[in-house]
Amino acid sequence: MELGLASSPSPAWSMPADGVLIRTVDLWKTYEMGDVQVHALSGVSFEIRRGEYAAIMGPSGSGKSTLMNLIGCLDTPTRGEYWLNGQLVSDLSDDDLAYIRNREIGFVFQTFNLLGRATALHNVELPLIYSGASAEERLARAREALDRVELGERVHHKPSELSGGQRQRVAIARALVNNPSLLLADEPTGNLDTATGLEIMALFDRLHQGGNTILLVTHEHDIAARAHRVIHIRDGKIDRDDRIR
Repeated sequence: MELGLASSPSPAWSMPADGVLIRTVDLWKTYEMGDVQVHALSGVSFEIRRGEYAAIMGPSGSGKSTLMNLIGCLDTPTRGEYWLNGQLVSDLSDDDLAYIRNREIGFVFQTFNLLGRATALHNVELPLIYSGASAEERLARAREALDRVELGERVHHKPSELSGGQRQRVAIARALVNNPSLLLADEPTGNLDTATGLEIMALFDRLHQGGNTILLVTHEHDIAARAHRVIHIRDGKIDRDDRIR
């Protein structure tokens, strides 16, 4: 699919270097609240390299959810540039953003977002239906993704027949099935008990060791500490950028 950019990249110096998966340049998101402008993000600039395991952390109202929506191509910035995998996506149309979301980003949500009447296998193959893969290819790749999250024996179970941890594993398999450039997880353990949450975080560790680029969005210190880098957001700006290891 040929994507039509709304404008050519400018300035040229903002083009990401090789190995950079995410680059934001002076990213702003402003909402009009009557006569008042509310700046949810105020000039956020950072890079995430391919293969990194990073977390975005901040209190409620800090702007981290707004930033996640921009990174996930669920929204567009008021101004500034957002590059994903060498593509300037901050000026794309809604249709082009939908294409990018399906091909480049695997989402993992706190609430799982699974179809209740569909089996684990069908839930995982959904992104492949949207990308036009054949039925045979969809089933093979969905089974492979479920094997990666150790649910190969639960392919025909529906969400109501699975535990919370197993549902999140199905959601992670769905996020992986298109081999996305980025695995974007929003509070991935928020609906899980402590022990199950640790199991899910151990799975993220293994996925990162296997080469996946992972970006977590969380308000929990112990979850953020599993990443190798923590970007702290406060009042719409980057407060700290800590490399843990």
